[in-house]
Amino acid sequence: MEGTIFSLIPAVLMLVLVLLTRNVLLSLGTGIIVGALLIHDFSILDSLKEIWMQFYTLFVSDGTINKGNVLLLTFLLLLGVMTAFLQASGGSRAFGDWMIKKVKTRSGAQAMSAVLGLIIFIDDYFNSLAVGQIARPLTDRHKISRAKLAYIIDSTSAPVTVISPISSWGAYIIGIMGGLFAANGITTLEPLEAFIKMIPYNLYAIAAVISVFLVAYLKADIGPMRKHEIRAMQTGELIDPKQDKVPGDLSDTFTPHQGGKIYHLLVPIGVLIVATVSSMVITGAMATEENVNILTIFANTNVNLSLFAGGIIAVLTSYLFHVGQQKPRNSSLKIVFEGAKTMMPAIYILLLAWMIGSIIGVLKTGEYLAGIVNDLSLNPAFLPFLFFIIAGFMALATGTSWGTFGIMLPIAVEVTTITDMEMLIPSMAAVLAGSVFGDHCTPISDTTILSATGAGANHIDHVMTQLPYAFISAFAASIGYILVGFTNQVIIPLAVSLSIIIAFTTIIHFMKNTRTEE
Repeated sequence: MEGTIFSLIPAVLMLVLVLLTRNVLLSLGTGIIVGALLIHDFSILDSLKEIWMQFYTLFVSDGTINKGNVLLLTFLLLLGVMTAFLQASGGSRAFGDWMIKKVKTRSGAQAMSAVLGLIIFIDDYFNSLAVGQIARPLTDRHKISRAKLAYIIDSTSAPVTVISPISSWGAYIIGIMGGLFAANGITTLEPLEAFIKMIPYNLYAIAAVISVFLVAYLKADIGPMRKHEIRAMQTGELIDPKQDKVPGDLSDTFTPHQGGKIYHLLVPIGVLIVATVSSMVITGAMATEENVNILTIFANTNVNLSLFAGGIIAVLTSYLFHVGQQKPRNSSLKIVFEGAKTMMPAIYILLLAWMIGSIIGVLKTGEYLAGIVNDLSLNPAFLPFLFFIIAGFMALATGTSWGTFGIMLPIAVEVTTITDMEMLIPSMAAVLAGSVFGDHCTPISDTTILSATGAGANHIDHVMTQLPYAFISAFAASIGYILVGFTNQVIIPLAVSLSIIIAFTTIIHFMKNTRTEE
């Protein structure tokens, strides 16, 4: 089954079940079971052993604890605890009261959230979780659905970090390109130079970010997102009341302190940002043996350890503010317990997403899709478009952008080196763009899961409401990549892609107004 068309079955089955049942745990679990059965030719005992080993290796690998996974899961628990302290101290309510006076419109609140996403570009995990903590009090007060906030966060996390050289993503990509250029004898380009040149060719990332602002100001809510926004505005219900409790939802757990101050929220979050970024710099510098600079630091930084360190310091800061109040209304132990408990749904999903990702890796789904590219003989002008589509489907099926980078970038370099070197930069950029597109569409992407967690949104609600916008941006990018191939330039294709985005959102805006008048 490995490396054949049958390797697609678990991923396709999982996606179909998600759409039909909207039960992500059931869908992921089914995909894992079917994948294990395919690996072991439907031997029940061997399949059960495979499932256990996939779970076990999430925590123990090669006889040692998998510190990265443990630290990330612990950070999620810490984030839940910090969120609980921020709400119990009254900091979230105070910040919401203050921001409602400064940002007076729903569009402004959405745009402000998007701007925060552009500013916090160091890492997609950190972006997804930090922006949610800052923006949620503001968007809640303006009755913006949690699904809309999750969309804003997700569309300004990976799309921003993938075009930023000074980020964990940028450093990783530049590192890959360095090895590929050396292996293929490319001496006319430096990896950093190539990365910078790729930025305007990353049509999907640019389109996704622009879409967020257009959707905010034109109120271009379509499909499931429209239902969530109407419900939020009319009833004040920011999440679907039919759904289970979502991460960070403590609305009915305890009463916020009435004497909360703005700094009860801003200072802990500021500490989280400073402590995390500082830890990233320190761990990166310590792991870099020579040529220490900003790029090598972020190439070698330990993101999960940095998040854990920042989370510990931020939780202690929020705890001190809570106990410093004259009459705390809630038990600190209760706050810790309830805060950690709200993160358990996200942790369950993340664990299963990691497991099915490993199962798909064993089945060599990515290699099968990559082989399709090598087997096709096409006009080189179609290469950017082809790499965008294949990378998108690979990231959708496997749930990993970074894994898609690792598989598809070498193929893009090899193919373009043989066929048409002028397509090198556009094709590599198309791989990055397609990976982010697939990342936005799949329910098993860790960035998608963490964006929903940061926003306090239901995971599947986030996936379903984001899909229409992702497809619109992907359509615009696809047209752009076809133009790139035939014109060998970027300005006109980029302008056409953005024009398509503007046209779509404007049409949605006028159609919405027409329905309202009727």
